[in-house]
Amino acid sequence: MGTVLDSHFLALTAIVTVGYQLLFFVITALLKFDKVTDFAGSSNFIILAVLTLVLKGTWHFRQVVLSFLVVTWGLRLGLFLLLRILQWGEDRRFDEMRSNLGKLAVFWIFQAVWVWTVSLPVTVVNGIDRDPSVQAADIIGWIMWSVGVSFEATADQQKLTFKNAPENRGKWCNVGLWNISRHPNYFGEILLWWGIFVASTPVLEGSEWLVILGPIFLTLLLLFVSGIPLLEQSADKKFGNVAAYRVYKRTTSPLIPLPPAVYRSLPSWFKSVLLFEFPFYSRNLPEEGSTWNRTRQGGGSDGSKTG
Repeated sequence: MGTVLDSHFLALTAIVTVGYQLLFFVITALLKFDKVTDFAGSSNFIILAVLTLVLKGTWHFRQVVLSFLVVTWGLRLGLFLLLRILQWGEDRRFDEMRSNLGKLAVFWIFQAVWVWTVSLPVTVVNGIDRDPSVQAADIIGWIMWSVGVSFEATADQQKLTFKNAPENRGKWCNVGLWNISRHPNYFGEILLWWGIFVASTPVLEGSEWLVILGPIFLTLLLLFVSGIPLLEQSADKKFGNVAAYRVYKRTTSPLIPLPPAVYRSLPSWFKSVLLFEFPFYSRNLPEEGSTWNRTRQGGGSDGSKTG
């Protein structure tokens, strides 16, 4: 089988991921066509889950379930993002990259690293021969995944519906789950991948526990690099002079869903340490004394990725 030289499929999945992302990089660079970027990332997860499951060929219940969860998530997110970008017409993240091959290459390299690293739990589980019976960790992980994917899907749809309504043009989304978290879709994505890891733990031994790097990498990425920081910066620049937005930001949790009344009453140290309200999320927010405060929403259009 394919596990003789690469027992946990680490090298194989790395080669497949690099090759797959390289293909789309070439398409993007030559055709200046970036509408398939997010689909390329999401579908790569599906390929790795199915490939490792089939190559191993043991079809253990845990392997099948985790692969199914990854495929379900990848299909939902990939199709949603593809249909959304086809509707919007362009991906503004690439405005500065289309004419800069170096920046474009860095993006695709980073996307390959993201896919391979975050996929580690299901990749390694699919390469393991051990097959203990279903345990509490499996069920807890599956529940975490279910809650996470429900949050992500609901938040994505709520924001899309909000943005498509003509009366909401130039407003930020603060309805539904967006009323209790500024980034509920990211909360869902982080939770579901930690769920995948938790459900993988019953079969992990020794160095296999390093698959925890998958959800850790995703969490750090969204908290500190390409997720929340970029969207906070964009929103602050567009709506920072709007009084209602400043109230929304001050009373709404950045990630973990909480009622605004509860979040507002918490001390600043608690928000920073336990709820990820980092000061640099507001470094682009204008000083309150120097802003032109308005009492209604307004200002530019709100754009984001899966967020």
